[in-house]
Amino acid sequence: MRTGTLLPEWCLVAAVLPSSLTAQTGGRPEIFIVGSYHMANRNHDVYNVQADDMLSAQRQHEIAQVIEVLKRFHPTKIAIEDQENQDVGREYSDCLAGKYTLSRDETNQLGYQLAKELGQAQVYPVNAWAGNDFPLQHVINYAKAHGRTPQLETIMAEWGAAVKELDDFLKTHTVLETLEHANSDAFVAENISPYFEVARLGDPLDYAGADLLGNYYLRNIRIYQNIVNLIDSPSERILVIYGYGHLGWLRQNARQDPTVRLRTLDEFTH
Repeated sequence: MRTGTLLPEWCLVAAVLPSSLTAQTGGRPEIFIVGSYHMANRNHDVYNVQADDMLSAQRQHEIAQVIEVLKRFHPTKIAIEDQENQDVGREYSDCLAGKYTLSRDETNQLGYQLAKELGQAQVYPVNAWAGNDFPLQHVINYAKAHGRTPQLETIMAEWGAAVKELDDFLKTHTVLETLEHANSDAFVAENISPYFEVARLGDPLDYAGADLLGNYYLRNIRIYQNIVNLIDSPSERILVIYGYGHLGWLRQNARQDPTVRLRTLDEFTH
């Protein structure tokens, strides 16, 4: 059932953006989203890259290479995917004071290190949740009840193959090369495609797959709102370091937002 009045698309964009910027006609704030694998092996996802020790001498050298590339963007603010129960403000203050040992996580290795080198007073956690934003068990139950488990297993295998591809790539390449691969248009598309296949698992009495995709959309537009809420001026340049599984959706939001300019990793590595 529909209620209320449908808004034109430009109103939906304006609803999540700072009002002082939606009317601007000059230079646009820039958003540079870097999709990263989870360097500390959080293992929160269905399939997970298993990174080696980011604190090793070789990987630290490679992390330094990545930071030099990110500096080319000249970010005014750095946003990160904060971890659960993590006091980012306290940690980063301790980091500035030399009282904090960086963890293996990309929030620390890329976010904290880069912000400190640039002399920035803080980093900005922009994570958001949307209730049960990935109700996979409901989709599993639907597929089982309707004889569509083989179809779901095929879709899940696509996600698993993409993770294995990145996992294998990391074993033989540098951190920067791995991030370039994870941020390539082809790999982003490879990660998004199965969502639309999952969305077909359902019917008018139970939109199981469509609801999973809708919930994930909701989480990512909330993350995007947190990002754009950091914009204080047309000259703002927001660097976002986030799990690569979100990259396609966050890029899509930024590309469709006429008030910002999206930047991508390949612009700074070639």
